[in-house]
Amino acid sequence: MKILVINCGSSSLKYQLIDMETEKVIAKGLCERIGINDSVLNHIPDGKGKIVIKVDLPNHEVAIREVIKALTDKEIGVISDLSEISAVGHRVVHGGEKFACSVPITAEVMKALEECTPLAPLHNPPNITGINAVTAAMPGIPQVGVFDTAFHQTMPEKAYMYALPYEFYDKYRIRKYGFHGTSHKFVAESAAEMLGRPIEELKIITLHIGSGASIAAVKYGKCVDTSMGFTPLDGLVMGTRCGKLDPAVLTYLMKYGYNAKEINMIMNKKSGVLGVSGVGADTRDVWAAADAGDRRSILARDMFVYRIKAYIGEYMAAMNGCDAIVFTAGVGENDFYTREKVCEDMDFLGIKMDTSKNHVRGEQADLSAADSKVKVLVIPTNEELAIARETKRLVES
Repeated sequence: MKILVINCGSSSLKYQLIDMETEKVIAKGLCERIGINDSVLNHIPDGKGKIVIKVDLPNHEVAIREVIKALTDKEIGVISDLSEISAVGHRVVHGGEKFACSVPITAEVMKALEECTPLAPLHNPPNITGINAVTAAMPGIPQVGVFDTAFHQTMPEKAYMYALPYEFYDKYRIRKYGFHGTSHKFVAESAAEMLGRPIEELKIITLHIGSGASIAAVKYGKCVDTSMGFTPLDGLVMGTRCGKLDPAVLTYLMKYGYNAKEINMIMNKKSGVLGVSGVGADTRDVWAAADAGDRRSILARDMFVYRIKAYIGEYMAAMNGCDAIVFTAGVGENDFYTREKVCEDMDFLGIKMDTSKNHVRGEQADLSAADSKVKVLVIPTNEELAIARETKRLVES
């Protein structure tokens, strides 16, 4: 069985074609600048280098057709025709309270996704566009929606509710939803496999740390809390996002003439590591500036690490202990400094890293000291494979 995984942005489309017999990626690629001048398709068949195809991509339907054309091309393709693709799995950012698991795409599901759009106005519309594009270009093929929010739907009410008037929840569904759920689920399950224990026996804290970042408390295989909230803005200090913030700051800024649109843009695009350091949003650049003695970069780095450490303590308290913490995503998988500083002075919680094991990038590793009561793991995330597995499971059932 071959599964095509699609992840649509507003002007982009990432894809992977995975052979589920071996779980091997046989082709992947990225359509860029959809609906914009100078659009391009970057296609990478297994065992070959990147093939850059300059082609007009006025919309996502055309992009899908060009992806299919590349996949079936005699020279650069990896399949003979479309019939070799058994199903398409889509990343969908927000499923609200309607979806606590992945689902086959139906007309009823599409209607529900439209209803969730106000909760994720930047993310859900391109996800919906991608599904419609596949429906038009590949009629009759099974499609599955895999939701970033679904894994977090097991949070108890005390964790996901805000202490606002309850009518705001009743009327507007204002509550914590959480994001990166596909990644958190994947690495939590991978950690259980790595430890050789059933996930139903484990308490795991998963740290998805990249430009966007979140932490999840996974107790016996179910999420009981996570750092992102109603939107992906809450929680950790991120590349350009402020994370946790006293809401009174917003009303205070309004007194100085800032409107809601401006404040929203500042919190999402001009804050976080970028806003504090003034150097940039990429932690590699900011950490280098910190090493060179730049005061604001040092402060940004310290804030970034401190917030992660604080959440680990909070979630260990929420779960009454922890068996493992798992670093994943761009920074978590590759940055020695962040991992070491997050684990530093955490021995009172049973967390001890063997720093001699910490020099790994993008590979699975156990960084725990011999006497660490809590395992310290690095596990590369693979959201595309997780989506493909969910798609295969649903199609076969």
